[in-house]
Amino acid sequence: MTTGMTVLIEFLYLAASALFILSLRWMSSPKSARHGVWAGEIGMALAIAGTLLHRTPEGGALHYQYILIGLAAGCIIGVPLGRVAMTAVPQRTALSHAFGAFCVTAVGIAHYYSQVGEHIGKFEMGVLCAEVILGSLTFTGSLMAAGKLQEVLPQRPITYRGANLVNLSLLAASVAVAIYLILNPGQTSLFPVIVAVPLVFGILMIIPIGGADMPTVISLLNSYAGLSAAAMGFVLNSKLLIIAGALDGSSGFILSVIMSKAMNRSFTNVLFGAFGQVQASAAPGGEARTARSATPEEAAGILGAASKVVIVPGYGMAVAQAQHKVRELYDSLTRRGVDVKFGIHPVAGRMPGHMNVLLAEADIPYDRLLDLEDINADLPQTDVALIIGANDVTNPAARDDKTSPIYGMPILDVDKARTVMVIKRSMSPGFAGIDNPLYYLDHTLMLFGDAKAFVGDIVRELGHGAH
Repeated sequence: MTTGMTVLIEFLYLAASALFILSLRWMSSPKSARHGVWAGEIGMALAIAGTLLHRTPEGGALHYQYILIGLAAGCIIGVPLGRVAMTAVPQRTALSHAFGAFCVTAVGIAHYYSQVGEHIGKFEMGVLCAEVILGSLTFTGSLMAAGKLQEVLPQRPITYRGANLVNLSLLAASVAVAIYLILNPGQTSLFPVIVAVPLVFGILMIIPIGGADMPTVISLLNSYAGLSAAAMGFVLNSKLLIIAGALDGSSGFILSVIMSKAMNRSFTNVLFGAFGQVQASAAPGGEARTARSATPEEAAGILGAASKVVIVPGYGMAVAQAQHKVRELYDSLTRRGVDVKFGIHPVAGRMPGHMNVLLAEADIPYDRLLDLEDINADLPQTDVALIIGANDVTNPAARDDKTSPIYGMPILDVDKARTVMVIKRSMSPGFAGIDNPLYYLDHTLMLFGDAKAFVGDIVRELGHGAH
């Protein structure tokens, strides 16, 4: 390879790395997120271009026919996966993690067996083992997470006696074999162990995790995928992979910490805690509780007479694809002089930032979206808190009931508003599988029905009232 070609490739990689860093920086704010997406896409295009300019170790051109086969296969799989509803983005994200982890694991396996006849240094073998272990457990863990999110697997925690001991023993066995291989890299018969055991660990790691913890799990799996890619960068001597993987791994880890704090839970609880058990819908002592319901006409009258309204979106809004109707409701109330804000809980939905993405799609002004700390200060002075498909993040048991599985999780204090209205299809519990006492309060009205249809009915009633 000529010096000029080498310089060009290094320049493309440097530019791609800079764009990846800028992409992450810009995507930290909704106002600059679009620039972040473009920067990430351009950076990836430059990285691919630089890779295609490489030559084989013998100095010949790459086997582009194989690259084209892989590109075609990727497009056949990727294009349909990209055409999913917003409600399916979390499970599609989990599948992306699985595919990336599978790629990392496959490359690690191929590299080991292609180099097994040569001397593999201890450092190279160490990062190779880390690459394969992280890739394998992320692959099966992400598949399990996607299955739970798609509801083809039970969302409830699946536990058994001694589960933590089994999981930790599997992880310890993988690490022990990896240490032995670092000292004795030629022991090829043991290498499949650090592939197979983490595959099993990935499954067992996810099945005891309930649906309410899925946003944190998604970000944590993203971190694992990034760290495995960074390890692959060391193995392949690719600075670009090291940088991109480190960015992915560190940002996913930081986001996991933020999500855990938002739920008042530790990493060990998220990974091994078996979050949430189903509770009965009856009050203590066996006395049945009743909830009051209201019609769209009644809800419109209450909202139209309010001065301050806080709308709290949840996964029910995503399922119903109601975000555009919510925008119509926002416009209708704003024209009446009502101060409308949105309370966003960081773990609402099934992936980090799920509600922000949906509301941004409907062009809700960014300055109307307030996080948990900011909106909670406003709720005692709020006339109406309208909850659209949110369950666990509005459950006062997390604040008041020390026996509740979600006790200590920060919530949106919607029960402090003068009137609470909840749009739900039924009285069924949320991801955590526990009852919500909010629904039985004297100042709470249940609005039963599809969120999109019910919000649309409220908007029509407000329009009729304006005339």
